[in-house]
Amino acid sequence: MPSSALLDRIVSALFGRESAQAGDAEERKLVADMTELVVETVDSRIRLQTRYADKLEGGVKKTIAHLRAIGREPLEPLLLARAAWSDDPRLNAFFAAADDIPAFLGRSKDLREFFRLPSNREAGEAFALLAMKREERTVLGVQQHGDGVQHDVPQATVSFSGHRLFAPSPTVEATRLEVGRRIIQRLAQLALKRIVDLDMKAAELGERKAWLAARLRLVKLAVDGAAGLLEDTTETRSQIAAIERELKETVHDYIETKAGIATMDAYIKHIDAVFSHPERQVSLQRTPLRLSRMGVRVNADHPGPLNEFVMTELAIGEGVSVVIAVVRCPLAELPPEEDPLSHAERYI
Repeated sequence: MPSSALLDRIVSALFGRESAQAGDAEERKLVADMTELVVETVDSRIRLQTRYADKLEGGVKKTIAHLRAIGREPLEPLLLARAAWSDDPRLNAFFAAADDIPAFLGRSKDLREFFRLPSNREAGEAFALLAMKREERTVLGVQQHGDGVQHDVPQATVSFSGHRLFAPSPTVEATRLEVGRRIIQRLAQLALKRIVDLDMKAAELGERKAWLAARLRLVKLAVDGAAGLLEDTTETRSQIAAIERELKETVHDYIETKAGIATMDAYIKHIDAVFSHPERQVSLQRTPLRLSRMGVRVNADHPGPLNEFVMTELAIGEGVSVVIAVVRCPLAELPPEEDPLSHAERYI
């Protein structure tokens, strides 16, 4: 696995305070570091290929430029506090009730570990990355129309679930670096996954090829053996032709798939396919939302109170996306840790 120091250097260059375009020498060093990180993550044997770094250089440069642009995106911290729930539209949309906020913080083992350090307790707050799933549904609801009320009106609702808290840190900068670290590791994972998926496909095709070959031998024996003296073999011969066609197609697919993963040069091509199009793999999208307090999408002329904010969504390839926010977690909002013994006594 790549060293943490190597990953930290890359993350700091792309997502740290000094994430602007570096000088020529620093930029060449960054390209070399990113290349080595990816190669070590996927398969270190790639280094045996001549000019592997040159072959990956173009894609790595595109990825660096893309990640640097993401690193410049503002992520203003959101205060996770009960008192802010009524007034902060993001907080009101993300959590169903004010009491859900301290309950959520209390479930985070990482946050409790963070505050066990005296220096962190003295600071009184932690910064972290909040991640959630966005769910949209169409439901039938009630809508005000002039002086009357319409029933069974289709309404689009937006809700957030699966809240998770990552990487509690003493500063917002440290949390931003954690976002960058996870993005870079995700890109390397996607490159490796392409190769692993092809390997699995080749194994499945290999098994299918062997099964079809055995099936073909079995059916031919039925025709050429004693059974052929007693039965009409017309249907069986048609079955043989069908199996032979499928076997031929399977062998072709198997050879083609194996050729795609059999060499280190093929590995390089799969890595380059990911890093040459980083925008397809990872992107940070900002979407304006206007919701009622019940989570229903509404227009600007909605008569009731609104939650109007910009949602930040991190797309991480293969149709997967997660809503994120950098958050401030006050120690005062963390409920007391429950004693396991006193909890057990309730059931004795």
